[in-house]
Amino acid sequence: MFITAQPIPLTRDSNGVMRVAETRVTLDIVVAAFQAGATPETIVQQYPSLALADVYAVIGYYLKHQPEVDVYLQQREAEAARIRQENEARFDPTGVRERLLARRTGKEHT
Repeated sequence: MFITAQPIPLTRDSNGVMRVAETRVTLDIVVAAFQAGATPETIVQQYPSLALADVYAVIGYYLKHQPEVDVYLQQREAEAARIRQENEARFDPTGVRERLLARRTGKEHT
C-alpha cells in the first residue's frame, strides 16, 4: 500500500469563489453547515452533488487553515453586503411584497 497526498478538492471559479470539487457548492456553504453542527454525512445529504470524501477533506482543510479561510469568508460577506446595497439602491425593495401580492391577486380574478 502506498500513501499519496491528495489535492484539496477546492477550485476557484472565474469570480474568485471557492467551490468544492467540480460542483456549484461553495466553501462558504460547507463551512457554515459544519459550524452549525452538521456532520459531513448530513452535508452530503443536503447537497447530493458532493462526495463524502470531498466534504471531509474540505473540513480538514478548514480546520488546519482556519485563519486564512475565515479571512476569505469575511471578504465574501463584505462583497455580498456591497452587492446587496448596490441592488437595493438600484431597485427599491420598499413595497415589493405588497406589489407581488397585488399582481397575484389581480391574476386570480381575471
